[in-house]
Amino acid sequence: MNGTLIATAAAMAFYAAGLLFVVLFSSVKKVRTLKLGAILFVGGYVITAVIFYFLMPTITVPNMLLANLMTAGVLLPLLLYAVRPDQKFEARVATPIMFLFGLGLVGLLVTFVLGFTALGTAHETITYQEKDEAEPLSKEETPIAVAPEFARNKIQKAMSVVPNTQFFDLGKLQVQKVNGEVVYVAPVEFAGFWKFLRGQETAGYFTISATDVSGQPQFHESPMKYTNSSYLHRYIQRVIYNEYPHYIQSGEAQIEVDDNGKPWYVQTVYRPLHFTNRPDFDEIKVVVIDPETGKMEMYDTEKAPEFIEGSVSSEMATMENHYFGKYVHGWLNSVFGKKDVKIPNKSGTESEVTPIFNNKGEMLYFTDMTSPKENIDSALGYTLIDARTGELVYYNGEKNNGIMDSEGAKQIVNKEFPEKKWEGSMPVLYNVDGHPTWIVNVLDPNGLLKQYAYIKANDSDFAVFGDTAKETLDAYRMALMQDPGNIGATEETVTEPVEGVVSRVSVTSSEKGQVVYFLLENDTTIYIVNASKFPLAIFLEKGDRIKARAQVLDNETATIEDLTIEGLTGASSAR
Repeated sequence: MNGTLIATAAAMAFYAAGLLFVVLFSSVKKVRTLKLGAILFVGGYVITAVIFYFLMPTITVPNMLLANLMTAGVLLPLLLYAVRPDQKFEARVATPIMFLFGLGLVGLLVTFVLGFTALGTAHETITYQEKDEAEPLSKEETPIAVAPEFARNKIQKAMSVVPNTQFFDLGKLQVQKVNGEVVYVAPVEFAGFWKFLRGQETAGYFTISATDVSGQPQFHESPMKYTNSSYLHRYIQRVIYNEYPHYIQSGEAQIEVDDNGKPWYVQTVYRPLHFTNRPDFDEIKVVVIDPETGKMEMYDTEKAPEFIEGSVSSEMATMENHYFGKYVHGWLNSVFGKKDVKIPNKSGTESEVTPIFNNKGEMLYFTDMTSPKENIDSALGYTLIDARTGELVYYNGEKNNGIMDSEGAKQIVNKEFPEKKWEGSMPVLYNVDGHPTWIVNVLDPNGLLKQYAYIKANDSDFAVFGDTAKETLDAYRMALMQDPGNIGATEETVTEPVEGVVSRVSVTSSEKGQVVYFLLENDTTIYIVNASKFPLAIFLEKGDRIKARAQVLDNETATIEDLTIEGLTGASSAR
């Protein structure tokens, strides 16, 4: 109750000052005035405390100014009437009280104006850098393969394993790494107030693989008293508020599981800028709560326990994207000039962002940025926000200019299967061998995963669909290699040295150009050369000795990136 009591006391300051003015300047006996004032103070304090218990207003200057004006606006007229019933207010009392109200209104107006001017300042508190493009996917890497809708659908069907399942609903899904495996974690939550009164504690949580579509949900029994769906003193947001009433809470607390399988609730909080409610992105903290005991501890986001991936919430990341893109030159520019303004798309799976994991196992939030102009479906770039530090990286290199945005990628999938009503979900932009590529889950109307789509972000006609993530990735890479329009686009691919004698050669032709396939002695890998990249490859013959660098795929094929043929003049590069 500490937070509620402190906030209520702060909200009674104007009334206390007004009571002092009445005592000092009224002609009524001071003892009687103090007695009536004290009665109103106690009654007002109790009523305000009850209201604040449920509303939980953060103790900030704008919030407390408004609360003071409202409480004083109700209690002071009651006090003046109680002191001199059926008589006019004394001018010498009314004047200082009106001055007090005027001061409060001016202060509220000032905080309102400062709220706009602080938008640019909030942007400046964001730690960010700009890069041309992200590291390409390696052969060993595949993106998160399971859309949250699909995972939720599977877990919902497994809810019958929960004890007293009629008491509970499925909570918010959160992507996390548990013991090295990327999984969705979803707590079991109370289905309502009466279920909370009867159950008192939830039963546990579910996990399901985020990378294996054949994975099945697993229920982990772990009773929790303090949750997002608990009520009164066990409501987790209220528990945090009473301990840290000066901090604004970002979104809903999310569950994270340590390596021993114990769940913890994690809530991102922040202190606002100056006399406003605008976020200071340098002052983001995270509160970690034991859902069994309610004990909690606050950390800097990057210093949270290692098992916590998302100490910066998806809601906080969404806000950071908004401030980064829209208020780059302050509020006025965001309304009138709009120079360098970028608007985050809303195609994310969690509060307009999509969580992904990089090759270091770190969780990032992905969002693509588009122009503020209407009817433009191209992306200006994309951001990745570190889910532990909040650091933002904006990728806006040449290859990302003019590419389709996430909504455009989803529309391509939607138009591919109109009769089945399959739709695109969870679009994420990856760097596949130097090509900006949208990777989209294809879901049926029931949220079941049907296929994957790999779409070349700068060519809406270049799309590959497949049944598994790995199969589709390999097919997409093959299609890239066979497209003569991709000359020099794979300069960042990870390659391996290859050397040997050619045993078989085949050349295929199409309207776009020629592709050469060959085998080496004692090697079953099929090597593929785009003749547009390496014209001399069409003269390749059985018995030729070659040296090359190749990107080896998992389906026993490899694309050639560098090629030297003995007997032909010089060495040519397929880069």
